[in-house]
Amino acid sequence: MFNEIFDKIREFDNIVIARHIGVDPDALCSSLALRDSIKLTFPEKKVIAVGSGSHKFKSIGNIDKYEVLDNALLIVCDTPDLKRVDTAKLDDFKYSIKIDHHPFIQEFCNYEFIDDKKSSTCEILMEMFEDTPLECDQNIASLLYMGLVSDSNRFLFNSCTANTFALVSRYMYKYNFNLESLYPKIYNRPINEVRLQGYISLNMKITENGVGYILLDNAIQTEYQVDSAAAGNMINNFNYIDGVPIWMTITEDVRNKIYRISVRSRGIVVNKVCEKYNGGGHQFASGARVKTLEEAICLVHDLNKLLEVNTYGD
Repeated sequence: MFNEIFDKIREFDNIVIARHIGVDPDALCSSLALRDSIKLTFPEKKVIAVGSGSHKFKSIGNIDKYEVLDNALLIVCDTPDLKRVDTAKLDDFKYSIKIDHHPFIQEFCNYEFIDDKKSSTCEILMEMFEDTPLECDQNIASLLYMGLVSDSNRFLFNSCTANTFALVSRYMYKYNFNLESLYPKIYNRPINEVRLQGYISLNMKITENGVGYILLDNAIQTEYQVDSAAAGNMINNFNYIDGVPIWMTITEDVRNKIYRISVRSRGIVVNKVCEKYNGGGHQFASGARVKTLEEAICLVHDLNKLLEVNTYGD
């Protein structure tokens, strides 16, 4: 199943691994794990993993400085469309491969492996490492586990199947990584973010049909000393509010002059609505980027209308 990917990895001496902007643990861990696996399997190859840094996840591992390599292969992890590829430029490469678990949005690589039924890109790599000669060790297995756990919200989503648990079980048995040492790398956070969570709890607005939303403008971010990425990541902390099947954060990004929107739901398909607002993603976990607050509020209204035609029971 993964033979074409492995053959291309074996063919190229220079390989760059990229992932999406606004990095999360699955994107970061999949790119680092693939880099380290290729280097372990082919020590003579030049392999780098690139992208913007993230202070929040700096303990997970180090990224490499981007450089244009001759006759190079690009592998893009966890990224469904070209505009979200971080740092790497497609024209700099002789051949490109996508490995992703998001629903298809855009074909931009020469070869694309997409399995949107998987919990994470790290789960796909787990299968690939078992099915090809690509090597794995305890550090690589730990990276894969962290990415999978984060993107599945600790195995809470239906994308986690019997195969997911079987894969994790085999990796835990074979590589014997320490769970207690891994979770702080994903979930530890400073006290100001905890206080911001309290602010969201107190100030979240809820529409008549059950869309919970909060605006985290630049003033709020400054008050709580968080950046737009940290503020937007609060979305997963509000999964289980009775009567709120859709919840979202609207985060002002002053630097890029946009509003970043993260949307989650329980059982309501939201990605198609988000696609109308320069976004998309998974059925129940999606996002958007808009230029004005008015557009963001229009998305709130559209999601509220969506609940008018959907029945939902807690």
